[in-house]
Amino acid sequence: MRMQSFVLFTLTATLPSLLPPPCQRAADGGGATATSCEQPNAAQSAVLYTALCLLAAGNGGTRYNMAALGADQLAVEERQGGGFFSCYFAFLYASYAAGDTVLVYVQDGVSWALGFGVCVATTGLGLAALLLGSRHYRRPVPKGSPFTAMARVAVAAARKATANLGSRVQYYHGCNNRDAVPRADQAPSERFRFLNRAAMVAAGETREEDGSVARPWRLCTVQQVEDLKSVVRVLPLWSSGILVSVTVNAQVSLTVLQALTMDRVLGPRFAVPAASVTVTVLAAFVLAAALFDRLAALFCAAGGKLAITPLRRVGLGHALNVASMAVAALVERRRIGAARGRAAAAGVVVPMSALWLVPQLALTGAEEALHLPGNTALFYGELPAALRSTATAMPPLFIAAGSYLSAAAVDAVRRSTTWLPDDLNASRLDSVYWTLAVLAAVNLGYFLVCATTYKYNNYGGDDDDKGSTAAAANASEGRRGYSEMAARLLANLLVIGGTVLGRAAVQAYRQAIVNANKTGAAQEAINGIRRASKAMTEQEARQILGISEKSTWEEIVQKYDSMFERNAKNGSFYLQSKVHRAKECLEAVYQKPDIPS
Repeated sequence: MRMQSFVLFTLTATLPSLLPPPCQRAADGGGATATSCEQPNAAQSAVLYTALCLLAAGNGGTRYNMAALGADQLAVEERQGGGFFSCYFAFLYASYAAGDTVLVYVQDGVSWALGFGVCVATTGLGLAALLLGSRHYRRPVPKGSPFTAMARVAVAAARKATANLGSRVQYYHGCNNRDAVPRADQAPSERFRFLNRAAMVAAGETREEDGSVARPWRLCTVQQVEDLKSVVRVLPLWSSGILVSVTVNAQVSLTVLQALTMDRVLGPRFAVPAASVTVTVLAAFVLAAALFDRLAALFCAAGGKLAITPLRRVGLGHALNVASMAVAALVERRRIGAARGRAAAAGVVVPMSALWLVPQLALTGAEEALHLPGNTALFYGELPAALRSTATAMPPLFIAAGSYLSAAAVDAVRRSTTWLPDDLNASRLDSVYWTLAVLAAVNLGYFLVCATTYKYNNYGGDDDDKGSTAAAANASEGRRGYSEMAARLLANLLVIGGTVLGRAAVQAYRQAIVNANKTGAAQEAINGIRRASKAMTEQEARQILGISEKSTWEEIVQKYDSMFERNAKNGSFYLQSKVHRAKECLEAVYQKPDIPS
């Protein structure tokens, strides 16, 4: 669809029959020049609107579903933490920046036809690359619409609203393991308990010959019930993103108006277009995403309470959103002061550089680099596998909702207050920004309430939030826990230096542990690693290393060395930590300690 849309755009800019006649300029009776333009006919408008509709549909089908397709190619542990989504969105925003600068320059300085031709060429290259690798992709087998299954759960629970949820209730887990959940011997979770009625087995709801569902709108599997619960549980977190989008969209649009009244000249001749100042957001996004990924890798390698989970990442984004609005308010107060000090009239440039707008836009870009990949990783990991494409489309959904609400909010402010007159130099735009900052702060509080009550379903990287690992169990140990984390972080910093030497990374880590063991603080790090290893079950450790119960200790060590070296070369410090913890757990099982006491 995107390819078709850009072809139509190119044709509208190339073929005279798809273009309205050129505007005619003529002198009126007073000597002034008047311009007369003829409106496009119905056919020309139809082609243009068809191209726009195809572009919108194509973007909806590819831009964010590609994120789900890419994540599906990775192993489960490699998806956690949001590293892939950070990389994906960094490249996406880098392409936005290229389009807003290079492509706009080509269209404005050369020709619209050439600009659209470049779009056709790049889209064609992307399509060819996708098709060339299509047979190698890992694609889940379609199993019907997940939305139909969720609707069945809601209807079945409503029909059994008066049923008693006693301790002897029999729940339906599926027949012949076709619909069974991984933990089919357990009852549904206690959260949103009223939905559990949908999985209660009543007389006549299953077929006697094979145990399959006879009445699908009255009986559902436990897995289907849990799938609907997972969607309901993330909705409050999702809704917190709407107000973030409202504030960001309002700030970006108002910043362009500010830039129009400020000094945008850089150097002797170059003047920055007002609309181009928003490229700062895109550039800051790319830089912040790369920087944050490196920091997150360090903290994940340190483990425990330092690990940055998707919820913590989104929370940091909310905090930066508040800071960005506050900085925007302070900068605008200075701009208004400069305008009033010089008694600037409407449309007059204020003696203040547009570079003052860079900090607030940079904070917005950094906030987006935390907020967007964090939310995408959260929804992708927590929603059912059948809803992964929907999960990656949920952040764009609240972005779209925020865009509409932002436009409505700005219009409401113009109608009900005098803060945004036509003359921006006589406005109270700083009050608008302070209002947005207050709304962002309230939204941050709302998010914190939602995040503190949320329990991860599938994310395995946050020991502290799941409440079932050593980091959570040792939280009461206070200062000693922090010394353990600091010592382990120091050991992992040595791993970073070793990654450039390949296999030397393994020796660097081991030597770091041996050297650190000579100090009292580092002994706490050793004990912390051992406690974390004991908290991991034998089954989890075997799954991480990809070994069976029949594997020998020599096979385990060989698999550990290869995985540790591969993760060291790739800079996957979080996976290094998990692999090492798995080996520590199995050392206790095989009674072969490797770390010196």
